[in-house]
Amino acid sequence: MTRHDYLVVLLLSLGLMCPLVTGIFMDKLASKKLCADDKCVYTISLARAEEDYNAPDCRFINIKKGQLIYVYSKLVKEKNSGEFWAGSVYGEQYEDHMGTVGYFPSSSVSEQHVYQEANKTLPTTVRNLQKP
Repeated sequence: MTRHDYLVVLLLSLGLMCPLVTGIFMDKLASKKLCADDKCVYTISLARAEEDYNAPDCRFINIKKGQLIYVYSKLVKEKNSGEFWAGSVYGEQYEDHMGTVGYFPSSSVSEQHVYQEANKTLPTTVRNLQKP
């Protein structure tokens, strides 16, 4: 084999072994979400996990039965999809996970307290960034 052949084999091997090089496709969960404000930063409600949920990928958060979760948005359910909410865990015993925001199935939690209504419908594909 020539030096060129070794280089081609090396590059092909790296491309097959490293998913960051090739990318990973993730299905879209929803096209719209409900929020309390235009930037989805205000807390909608406080929910309690009724069962454990193990996150299938980086978009989701793990929740444990009894854990409290701040809810920031609710995805608008589409056909053939589950209903997911976005939030972060709450409580001192979960301090190592606080601040991590992700999706979880709404069927795994019960709302304990509603702070404000989620009456703003926003697209999930556009980031709501503040203009300078």
